[in-house]
Amino acid sequence: MAMIALSRRLRRTPFSDGVEAAGVKGYTVYNHMLLPTVFRSVEEDYRHLKAAVQVWDVACERQVEIRGPDAARLVQMLTPRDLRAMQPGQCYYVPIVDETGGMLNDPVAVKLAEDRWWISIADSDLLYWVKGLANGYRLDVLVDEPDVSPLAVQGPRSEDLMAAVFGDAVRDIRFFRFRMLEFQGRKLAVARSGYSKQGGFEIYVEGGDIGMPLWNALMEAGRSMDVHAGCPNLIERIESGLLSYGNDMTDENTPHECGLGRFCNTESAIGCVGRDALLRVAKEGPVLQIRPIEIHGDRVPPCDRLWPVMAGNAHVGNVSSAVWSPDFDTNVAIGMVRMTHWEAGTDLDVITPDGIMSATVREVFWN
Repeated sequence: MAMIALSRRLRRTPFSDGVEAAGVKGYTVYNHMLLPTVFRSVEEDYRHLKAAVQVWDVACERQVEIRGPDAARLVQMLTPRDLRAMQPGQCYYVPIVDETGGMLNDPVAVKLAEDRWWISIADSDLLYWVKGLANGYRLDVLVDEPDVSPLAVQGPRSEDLMAAVFGDAVRDIRFFRFRMLEFQGRKLAVARSGYSKQGGFEIYVEGGDIGMPLWNALMEAGRSMDVHAGCPNLIERIESGLLSYGNDMTDENTPHECGLGRFCNTESAIGCVGRDALLRVAKEGPVLQIRPIEIHGDRVPPCDRLWPVMAGNAHVGNVSSAVWSPDFDTNVAIGMVRMTHWEAGTDLDVITPDGIMSATVREVFWN
């Protein structure tokens, strides 16, 4: 099997030593950094995530920091979600769009203060888009990538583990809120959030020098809780309908096509650069949209490209992510389907590398 050649362009993280000691078996590249993909096996990691607690190196979720008098104005320019009611201490999921309404990223915005924000990004070079807007509009802001590396704690026992390291104050953090909590004399933003539906937290580790001390503290405190190193899990992600930018959506898709219309307050999000385009989309409605799809039959192979979705001889969409689900005893998938065939219960065919497999559009995702 071919291997990826390592270089300084492919950055390690503050937690890489811990990840390697834990026996990581696979990586992908995400925002020019290493992101673990499997430790024991995808299915073993999946079972453990649903039963216990894991520590995830997600330092690849790089931050775009925006600070200065025009910070709030610039963040609103990025997204059709109305941010006027957002308070310091809150996190918002924010679709980021270009001037055509196309998706550039789907990050979490972290409001530290009125004049200081972090945009915790998915896999794309969003920093340059934000810098371009700031300079093009001559805004009074500084935009850069700070030394901030998120570490996630996910799973049913995540709250107990976090309380063991940060104290019981973590138990009072509400969903998509954060508090500044102390670790070894340093205040860190701790949010109740994460890329799973199993519950958990994300710690915004400001300063790479305390990355391994924090990793080790969590591992030591979690011994009695069956803590393991983990990572975003493909099976759990698809069951939960958590979209992956670059896989399930690109800049060719609008938020409405991605099922993210509920995060678009296009009428009131005045200042968003893609507002005019999205007003037209909202009025006319999308012709394609993300749907959960059950693929019947044997286990599907790895989905490393788009699989055509067919209605007879008509190409009506594409599956972008698919995997076998042990808990639901079926193949679970995410696909973009035309409006003529996206109703729940519609039977279709999917052309996979292993041949044509029958499929059905579902009403909702599995988790």
